[in-house]
Amino acid sequence: MTQTSGVKGLEHATSPQRENLITILQDMQANFHYLPEAKLREVADRLRVPLIQVFHVATFYSCFSLEPVGKHLVHVCLGTACHVRGAPRVLDRLLQELRLSQPGTTKDCEFTVKTVRCVGCCALAPVVRVDADTHHHLTQAKVRGLLRRYHREAPVPAAA
Repeated sequence: MTQTSGVKGLEHATSPQRENLITILQDMQANFHYLPEAKLREVADRLRVPLIQVFHVATFYSCFSLEPVGKHLVHVCLGTACHVRGAPRVLDRLLQELRLSQPGTTKDCEFTVKTVRCVGCCALAPVVRVDADTHHHLTQAKVRGLLRRYHREAPVPAAA
């Protein structure tokens, strides 16, 4: 049995199923934080589906990325309610704090900032989602504290 380095769902499968494509891509996204092209080719070969079909699925769903993304995914809502209540200024401060000139991934791959049109909680505007957490009524002044909550920090050694 051939093992595929790090592609969950394919490692131990003797006859992987096409129906598992999305699940396999989800596992790859979780493992690598993006979908490496070499792994997508491997999935296409193992599932015996055209590579274009694998790429179609990988680019259709917004939960997948073909480029590396940070440990923490930051979605800044720029929908109408958030925009009117200051989301562009919150986005500017986020980018400034993370030393990014535009939405994207920080050099240390700690954060990826993306803009979205609506996260569905307009009454709480402006809203930013970090991973699965929704942060509401954000202001520029709250951005630094928000980032500190998620920033990688060295663990504090326990007292002996």
